[in-house]
Amino acid sequence: QVQLVEYGGGLGQPGGSLRLSCAASGSISRINDMGWYRQAPGKGRELVGSITPGSNTNYAGPVKGRFSISRDNAKNTVYLQMSSLKPEDTAVYYCNMRIRIVGYLGERNYWGKGTLVTVSS
Repeated sequence: QVQLVEYGGGLGQPGGSLRLSCAASGSISRINDMGWYRQAPGKGRELVGSITPGSNTNYAGPVKGRFSISRDNAKNTVYLQMSSLKPEDTAVYYCNMRIRIVGYLGERNYWGKGTLVTVSS
């Protein structure tokens, strides 16, 4: 009974910025790692970056130095701040969270349905 919803997708300008957010709702006991993935047209899904509960981050090479991931545990939300956008960033972006639900000890990955980011003039 967990749902993840992304916000903030749309059209971005080359060199500009966009901010994505993803909020989880439901019978959540604990959220471990959070992350963002993307899938460009004709390409496979790839990791953009991830963040641990202690806010340690990991980024894929193409976005390192341009994108920043943060989280708000009180809001069950993960953010992706995208700056210096390039046309190559055009993709469907998916959020991912490892979540333990109420009443269970184990955890599993939950995915948002994705939001399209298009970078063009």
